[in-house]
Amino acid sequence: MPPINTPCRSDSAISVCSLHSESSTSLRSTFSLPEEEEEQEPLVFAEQPSGKLCCQLCYNVFKDSVITTCGHTLCRRCALKSEKCPVNHAKLTVVVNNIAVAEQIRELVIRCQHGCHAAGTGKPGVFEMNLEAHLKECERIKCPHSKYGCTFNGNQDTYETHLETCRFEGLKEFLQQTDDRFHEMHVALAQKDQEIAFLCSMLGKLSEKIDQLEKSLELKFDVLDENQSKLSEDLMEFRRDASMLNDELGSSDKTIKVWDTCTTYKCQKTLEGHDGIVLVLCIQGCKLYSRSVDCTITVWDIQNLQKVNTIRAHDNPVCTLVSSHNMLFSGSLKAIKVWDIVGTELKLKELIGLNHWVRGLVAARSYLYSDSYQTIKIWDIRTLDCIHVLQTSGVYSIAVTNHHIVCGTYENFIHVWNIESKEQVRTLTGHVGTVYALAVISTPDQTKVFSASYDRSLRVWSMNNLICIQTLLHHEGNVTALAVSWGQLFSGAVDSTMKVWTC
Repeated sequence: MPPINTPCRSDSAISVCSLHSESSTSLRSTFSLPEEEEEQEPLVFAEQPSGKLCCQLCYNVFKDSVITTCGHTLCRRCALKSEKCPVNHAKLTVVVNNIAVAEQIRELVIRCQHGCHAAGTGKPGVFEMNLEAHLKECERIKCPHSKYGCTFNGNQDTYETHLETCRFEGLKEFLQQTDDRFHEMHVALAQKDQEIAFLCSMLGKLSEKIDQLEKSLELKFDVLDENQSKLSEDLMEFRRDASMLNDELGSSDKTIKVWDTCTTYKCQKTLEGHDGIVLVLCIQGCKLYSRSVDCTITVWDIQNLQKVNTIRAHDNPVCTLVSSHNMLFSGSLKAIKVWDIVGTELKLKELIGLNHWVRGLVAARSYLYSDSYQTIKIWDIRTLDCIHVLQTSGVYSIAVTNHHIVCGTYENFIHVWNIESKEQVRTLTGHVGTVYALAVISTPDQTKVFSASYDRSLRVWSMNNLICIQTLLHHEGNVTALAVSWGQLFSGAVDSTMKVWTC
């Protein structure tokens, strides 16, 4: 019959450790610990002891059982070493020996730790709890160095004699140090195995991630090739053979320059008349309207490039102009003024309800779109009533396509709304500076939005799938103005240059 496990926390599942542990140096009662005894080998019980015979502190069978002031039984050594009872957490003080428990423990039977068999049975014999008598006669006592290769087996007398001559006895410190070193190496090796397993796992995950990125990159290259092919086809199909295009661009030197953008790309004439920086230009019929920080709107005849009228428009610089339905709209600080165009004269109306600078105006269909600080307002051009307000971040530019409302912001984003539902559908990212200007080119196949930014770049966005299909980096300063005409894009920057792009 194999030995039965005891309810203890020992590494051995079938043993109860001896309770001769090291002495305590701080005692809380008049009892003192006996002198330190040599620790015994684990005892192997023939039958599993009752849990009532086990200490609640060390979980081993009681050794020198005592009753404490809380009424519980513990090992004397455990009671003197612990501060509180493990059951009710009361302060521990030893009262008296528990003789009844000690008698029960002495009645337990154990097997010889050296594996002695009962005579004539070939089975392990059982003995009373006190092994002293048997150990004096036991002929199977092994040398403590048997694990290193010593083959000694004998009784107590020969055991003591053997230790004096055992070749391993003189090396026991070295052997113990070697064992300790082997144990440390084993622990370190196990640790390294765990690290290797972890790194292998991470390597597998990285390989999977790389495969996913490669597939994603291939798909993006395919989309890019497709977009470039469409762009080339559109350029060939919609390139116009115009003889002359006069493209008017504002300037910070108070002038307006007129350029030949068909053949020579040279300045044909310089228009002078403003007393401040020219900020924006607008064409209605055969008239050119320019606005400036001098708070005026100047009217020019395009045919002879002569100034025909100057109007004091606002009390603050005029930031933006747009024309539609024979009306001219001008934006300034907290104000949009509406001018009915009659010949060279302008008759005034005003839109109210704005709380900041109006930096952008766009007229599309029968609606006027204005941006001011963190709002975009939509006005009915026929009634001049505000019919909808979109909330957003700091708006610096605005554009409208057949299907979308687009705005560029101080926070480097481009927000896109559905023009019918007025719900935001996407936020486009990529710029690392304020988006100062937006321009739109629409064809039967697709619509593209161009954005200009403080980061010196222009970006081309496909509105079919709302992605950036090209980035243009040719300016040496902030790009602040965009214009589209006859299949060409014109960009102006603070580097004092205007660049022409074929769309």
